[in-house]
Amino acid sequence: MAAAIAELQRAFLTPAQIAASRTIMGLDRQLIADGTYFVVEADGEIAGCGGWSRRATLYGGDHSPGRDSALLDPATDPARVRAMYTHPAFARRGVGRLILELCEDAARAEGFSRLELMATMSGRPLYARAGYVEIEHILDDRGGEPVPLVRMGKAIGQSG
Repeated sequence: MAAAIAELQRAFLTPAQIAASRTIMGLDRQLIADGTYFVVEADGEIAGCGGWSRRATLYGGDHSPGRDSALLDPATDPARVRAMYTHPAFARRGVGRLILELCEDAARAEGFSRLELMATMSGRPLYARAGYVEIEHILDDRGGEPVPLVRMGKAIGQSG
């Protein structure tokens, strides 16, 4: 995660924004406890990780302020794609796309018909290629320096 934040954001953010990103990004252990987090390995190394959530928090790690663990209603609420990171050595090799597909399939199996996520500037092209559309642009300044993010969503249909 640290390598992904530091390296993959360089083309999109200033050094101060990258430093601020560490406040608003990171692992949310609730995803692990809920069994909704995936780790992809390649050549014996962690290539990437990410998951989905049936809880209200849209983004942020354990340490991020403003978290909400309330359960979402699959009939009315979109599930969340959360904590997506690809190690820079494995970037642009299908790791993120694989994790997105796993998230979509799992959320669909639990009755969700829509997903939302908060995209970083470096992640936005992946999500757009996977069919996610932009909903809202924000600047998160909880880390001291405003970091641009884009809330995106996608209809995934229902299983059955």
